[in-house]
Amino acid sequence: MRNVRRLRAGLRGWGGVGAMAALCALALVFALVLTRAGSSAGPGKEPRTAGPGVTDALGAKAAEECDDPEKQTLTPSDADGPVIDAIKARPGERRKLVVGIDQNSYGWGYRDPNSGDSARLEGFDIDLAHRIAEDVLGDRDAVQFKAIPTDQRIPAIQDGRVDMIVRTMTINCERLEDVAFSAPYFTTGQQVLAPKTSPVKGYGPTLADREICTAAGSTAYANLEADKARGALPRSVDIRTTVPNQLDCLVRLQLGEVDAVVTDAALAAGQAAQDPTVELKGDSFTTEYYGVAMKKDADDLLRRVNQVLVDFGEDTEDGWQASYERWLAKTMGSDPGSSEPPAPEYLRVS
Repeated sequence: MRNVRRLRAGLRGWGGVGAMAALCALALVFALVLTRAGSSAGPGKEPRTAGPGVTDALGAKAAEECDDPEKQTLTPSDADGPVIDAIKARPGERRKLVVGIDQNSYGWGYRDPNSGDSARLEGFDIDLAHRIAEDVLGDRDAVQFKAIPTDQRIPAIQDGRVDMIVRTMTINCERLEDVAFSAPYFTTGQQVLAPKTSPVKGYGPTLADREICTAAGSTAYANLEADKARGALPRSVDIRTTVPNQLDCLVRLQLGEVDAVVTDAALAAGQAAQDPTVELKGDSFTTEYYGVAMKKDADDLLRRVNQVLVDFGEDTEDGWQASYERWLAKTMGSDPGSSEPPAPEYLRVS
């Protein structure tokens, strides 16, 4: 099966996707460096990075006891507080909001190869980060972007490397043990991405004996691991291949090293747009919400971000709808109805 996949990969190429091919080719170089370094291979097996371990008992207990994680946030406020005051007090060029983002997710956070030498960051999450910086510091460009791998999002917040993460990050109960989340700003769900010629039909039995790629530390991996353990997926599904960033999975798929990718539908749609030889298979099999993540005790910043999200949603000229149309409509469809966040509820009291 592996030789067939390699032949398929060699014949498919890049599908003539123009400028995005350059971006993917660049990502390929970095992906190979990142995934080969430090990986080990047994006899007859491809090198792969180590997958995340089983959820620890504390995290599992928290997940069982948590209801409606997307509602566990504080009421909006435009007031300053100690966290915002500290950001505003940064001297000189350091007076910026430091935001962790992705630079490889088409439509969300990516570098446009046609934007000149700077290859500026663009996308829905980038728009939102600029909007928060404008509200907090009065200047939409007063933001320092840091590219953070999927499995480093929470450590980057806890270590103080960033003030917040705006990076297609799903709100869930386990993560609420470690960080605070804003109200939801986008609705999505997990979906399967595979070659158009693949017999894979979606999430379920047709994944049997297939090798699946996910991003380390992602909800996709957690879902696959849990569903295999409880028998909802065939036990022959191979989920050992994990990568630092989601685009690396598309590269693995293009190389024929895996049979399918499981990720958020919003991200999978962007990957399908980058390579016309792959497509989304079946329907989304979860419902998830993206939120802005920050330190658990950053209450004033959390309330401020929630106020920004209210304003962003109500802005009919340059708000949520405009950003969706600018970056996502061409990959996810012109009707954003299924992607709009739910009406926010603020159930956290402190």
